[in-house]
Amino acid sequence: MDDLIERYIQYLQYERNASPHTVRNYRSDLMQFRNFLAQSQSLGTGGQPSAKVSLKSVDALRIRGFLAHLFEKEKKKSSIARKLAAVRAFFKFLSRERVLAENPAAAVSTPKVPHTLPRIMTEEEMNDFLDRIAQGAQTGDPALIRDRAILELLYASGLRVSELVGLDLRHVNFGDGMVLVRGKGNKERIVPFGSKAREAIQAYLPVREKVLHETKTHVPALFLNTRGGRLTARSVDRLLKKYVRRLGPNVKVSPHSLRHAFASHLLAEGADLRAIQEMLGHKSLATTQKYTQVSIKQLMDVYDKTHPKA
Repeated sequence: MDDLIERYIQYLQYERNASPHTVRNYRSDLMQFRNFLAQSQSLGTGGQPSAKVSLKSVDALRIRGFLAHLFEKEKKKSSIARKLAAVRAFFKFLSRERVLAENPAAAVSTPKVPHTLPRIMTEEEMNDFLDRIAQGAQTGDPALIRDRAILELLYASGLRVSELVGLDLRHVNFGDGMVLVRGKGNKERIVPFGSKAREAIQAYLPVREKVLHETKTHVPALFLNTRGGRLTARSVDRLLKKYVRRLGPNVKVSPHSLRHAFASHLLAEGADLRAIQEMLGHKSLATTQKYTQVSIKQLMDVYDKTHPKA
């Protein structure tokens, strides 16, 4: 089974162009499933977990047993749903490759996941937060100047944090206010950004040049760490949380929540959902709808202004 898992992982990497994050999660989920099968196989024989697991012995009942095992460990429903998705995709791949005659996971239903959206910053809160960051950057602190550019661009463009840290300087068109983004599956798209983000990035460029000069590096990345290397997604997550604790409202945040705020605020101002879908790089419009929040008050305002019988 290990060989087949590795074969599937290579398929994800080289044929599907899946992101490193996706590949890492799928490998971890499938190895957890494999270990569960080995453990349950050993319990049936009264021995030690076997190094070999027969895939032909896996049926829907054993997959449900894996889900039950995860529920016993008090895993979140969203996490269990993701692990089942990995198992289902793995068996679908094996069926297509004719390793197995059918997909035993197809008959296993996904646990219902509550579709609750976290509270995001309002437009006023976001503007106030970014204005405070801008005021701090006026002191000339290089870290604040860089971090202001990062946060302004995240909110202005709705980029995934992996897309943001993957940007090179050559991907930014300051004249048109556009950035070339390489998203999921290595698909490229053009995303606009506003004057505040342009101003913040241009203010950061001398800081970037100084870092490259001092560290004697030639990294093409737009956003650099103090050693002249490409900034990581984890670093961006940490710096955002740090600034929100110090300067922002009492809201749980992540770089992803700025993407969510970007979509929600655009929609609230009347942007077309299809245009938002393009900017976010979503394949499905249904995915975009999950990223958007419109309050009941906003819906009623639209209704009152547009419906002829309102």
